[in-house]
Amino acid sequence: MASDRHVLISGGGIGGLTAALALARAGMRVTVFEQAPRLEEAGAGIQLSPNATRVLIALGLGEPLKVTAVEPLGIRVLAGRSAREIVRIPLGPSAEKRYGAPYWVIHRGDLQNALAEAARANPDITLSLATRVEDFAPHSNGISIQGRRLGQVVEERALALVAADGLWSPARALLRRQAAPTFRHKTAWRALVPAQDVPPQWRLPFVHLWLGPDAHLVHYPVKAGALINIVAIVDDEFREEGWSATGETFDILRHFARWSWCEEARDLIAVPERWQKWALFDRKSPARGSGPITLLGDAAHPSLPFLAQGGAMAIEDAAVLAANFVDNIDDPVKVLRAYERARRKRTAKVQRAARRQGRIYGRTGPEALVRNLVMKMMGGEKLLAHYDWLYGWKPPVFEFAHRHVTQVGDSEGAQES
Repeated sequence: MASDRHVLISGGGIGGLTAALALARAGMRVTVFEQAPRLEEAGAGIQLSPNATRVLIALGLGEPLKVTAVEPLGIRVLAGRSAREIVRIPLGPSAEKRYGAPYWVIHRGDLQNALAEAARANPDITLSLATRVEDFAPHSNGISIQGRRLGQVVEERALALVAADGLWSPARALLRRQAAPTFRHKTAWRALVPAQDVPPQWRLPFVHLWLGPDAHLVHYPVKAGALINIVAIVDDEFREEGWSATGETFDILRHFARWSWCEEARDLIAVPERWQKWALFDRKSPARGSGPITLLGDAAHPSLPFLAQGGAMAIEDAAVLAANFVDNIDDPVKVLRAYERARRKRTAKVQRAARRQGRIYGRTGPEALVRNLVMKMMGGEKLLAHYDWLYGWKPPVFEFAHRHVTQVGDSEGAQES
């Protein structure tokens, strides 16, 4: 075991668990602190583009994820007023050949479960559940953290702390010099429905993207096609406490008026009995760590969902962080700053591109007609080529993916408390 190369991770979500697996394969010993008492299935769907799936596959998760992931044949862009197809962007086998990795859509819970099972099977990873990191203190040999688990104080020392604790990162707040994320006056409404409850054409393996005035709608199958994930993003204010809340169907339908949205789209929105809505935030530029502390995923660079890259950026972060640790363990602070420099330009570009995509999606009137015409004239292949910079990404060093591999069954696996 990597007994003297200890890294702490705050947050046991997709980014935190991917980082734990990547760091363990790079020869580190990892403790993951997660506030929730259980790592359980939660959330809705997530799109995993090839820049993310190539990392997950290299970490040995390809086979378990294939069981429930759906590989969409393409993205069908539809006009919200008429339901006519504007353009079809090819995915499926052609995209996998183009980028060397598949494009998947999957339930977040299935991804989280596969990551958690792999972490539990790794003897260099300890999962400390129901534990909140409350404070930390850098020192000459690394960092000490203080947390709380079931009313008891928890203390731990390590070389570094990776804050993968989400948009409202407590660890980032403790750094005391990071600006808060910015609310973009939009909300995302998410729901899951049984596939048999929607018309047959919406069960096909495609990502359907509807564009309309002041809103857009996305839906695709997950759970091996058993469920349909529906996401509606609208111009909106958010007056509830926190940044997520339950929502009512009649409320979301107000944003999809009959005179501007076709009945096919409105009928689909009417299917879910329950919705969950989120306020949408991002940052102008990625946040930075300090000393033996760094940030990962939404804690560092939240982006709007118009490129479907929030989870992918956290997965990329994990691979780059681990790759930097492979040959530079003697100076963890240097490693963390190198990781942040390596990620800053790309994640800032994704943040800007997502904001720009949102503006394109939100066009109305003559501008929307021009947008649709340009997309149709370009065609799906050329539109896909616009994302080569995004989907074709590979980590700068990837040898770590095949080092320090522990075969499941060779040990008792990870500790979990």
